Amino acid sequence: MTASTLSRADTPVAVIDALARAPEIVVPLALEVPVAVRQWRPAPGKWSTHEHACHLAVVHGLFLSRLDQMLREPAPVIQSYDPAVDDAPDRLIAMDLDRALDQYVTDREMLVVRLRALSPADWKKSAEHTSYNHYSTMIMFRHLALHDFLHAYRIEEILLSRAWQDPSPSRR
Repeated sequence: MTASTLSRADTPVAVIDALARAPEIVVPLALEVPVAVRQWRPAPGKWSTHEHACHLAVVHGLFLSRLDQMLREPAPVIQSYDPAVDDAPDRLIAMDLDRALDQYVTDREMLVVRLRALSPADWKKSAEHTSYNHYSTMIMFRHLALHDFLHAYRIEEILLSRAWQDPSPSRR
């Protein structure tokens, strides 16, 4: 396989496939973390497994809203989202993890169906984003797929960490 054959990563099909597969990786990974450790934070200001997993459920509404805006408006402006600024500090930790994971799976299935119905023109639709120099439907959902796997990676770091085997109160 060569780099030219891998150009499929810039296609809606590749992005949709990644989005469809993400819950199959994220959910079992989050549930593999022992219950007693799921809310353990590896360092001050770093999220726990619980927070990473709940965040994935929370952002679905944001991305669906952005998609609606991009398809509806002729010149959409997408506002940046920063959970550290835009959300209450305890929002994610206060969520029910099982409910959030179920919602993530359900919302993702609905999103994948919706994305498969988009036209080629819909995928090329562009927007102004307050943090990025260019933005489109394709970029937005490629970003979401990468975002899922970034949080999955952070969850796995926690799962594999030796530190939580004896988490002291100062590390929480």
